Amino acid sequence: MKVTIASDSFKGSASSLEVARAIERGIHRVDPTVVCDKYPVADGGEGLIATLQKAGDEEVTVTVHGPLFEKRQASYLKRGKLAIIEMATASGLPLVPVDQRNPLHTTSLGTGELILDALEKGCDNLIVGIGGSATNDCGIGMATALGALFYDKEGNLVIPTGGNISSIAAIDTSKMTPLLANTSIRVACDVDNPLCGPNGSSAIYGPQKGATAEMVATLDSAMDTFSKLLGKQELAIYPGAGAAGGLGFALMTFANAQLESGIALVLSVIGMEESLKGSTLCFTGEGKIDGQSKCGKVPVGIAKLAKKHNVPVIAFAGDIGEGTESLYELGIDAIVSTTNAAMPLEKAMARSLELTEDAAFRTFHLIKTCRELRS
Repeated sequence: MKVTIASDSFKGSASSLEVARAIERGIHRVDPTVVCDKYPVADGGEGLIATLQKAGDEEVTVTVHGPLFEKRQASYLKRGKLAIIEMATASGLPLVPVDQRNPLHTTSLGTGELILDALEKGCDNLIVGIGGSATNDCGIGMATALGALFYDKEGNLVIPTGGNISSIAAIDTSKMTPLLANTSIRVACDVDNPLCGPNGSSAIYGPQKGATAEMVATLDSAMDTFSKLLGKQELAIYPGAGAAGGLGFALMTFANAQLESGIALVLSVIGMEESLKGSTLCFTGEGKIDGQSKCGKVPVGIAKLAKKHNVPVIAFAGDIGEGTESLYELGIDAIVSTTNAAMPLEKAMARSLELTEDAAFRTFHLIKTCRELRS
């Protein structure tokens, strides 16, 4: 028997590949003859570079501005004229201390600096993962790095932060780098939220970046006004425009980028479909699985691909939240909790690989028993 294993990382406790190896160990405790094809995967957020990296890729390190304008080192992959950029390395939420998280003050400038460096080094094909951001600046930081100029009503340049979006009265794109004209940018997007409204970037993701209810209302209103100033209201409602605090919208607007499902893009690049063609089962998972997982997350993306080849899908999760019933309609056949007793979150995260291995052992033992009963 052959199985395909491709899980998201269990954020804060285990990488995608570590989870896959734990599942493999559990399976092999039941049947060591099972062939396990393991794939590290990511949906556009943290881990994209590790997932797509190949032997021979050049890791380019650049000094950029972090989310709070601090100087820091960030890297991207260069493969000939292809650049793979992970926003989280320059503008990610973990880069901001918890007590300093405030989306009025953060910027996506560093992400734009990575893009510009790749363009200046001859890359004309970019994959940009925009998950895990600390920002809610509607991408004006990124656009500033590429040469866009934003002015307030007095004609002063606007510092590109979320809190300053509402100050923008005029926009000059004439000095943006001409290298964008002949560049293809594919954006790996892990959510399908629009820019504004109750399901927009500020309302849904602002609080985890430190936004109060008042900040959410301010940011949402400012982004709506900004999209109208640009005359791009049709892009503001595009699925994924609200990703990374509006960076999805900005990449479409200022860089003519194409938004794609992050997991679908990754799966097409790593070639996992070939493995599924000959597999009996597919195992996936993520740290917490709930109704939001249907919005472009790893397990559902993998399940959709597996269903093309009629391969059953089992998902492991440390935490099973509300709304998972809808996932069964999207290709996931079973959801298994990795926790085997009531325990604090910190303990579960510290033991995540041990618990995942044990869950895989129990699950595969049940599968083997059912197969034996049928025969």
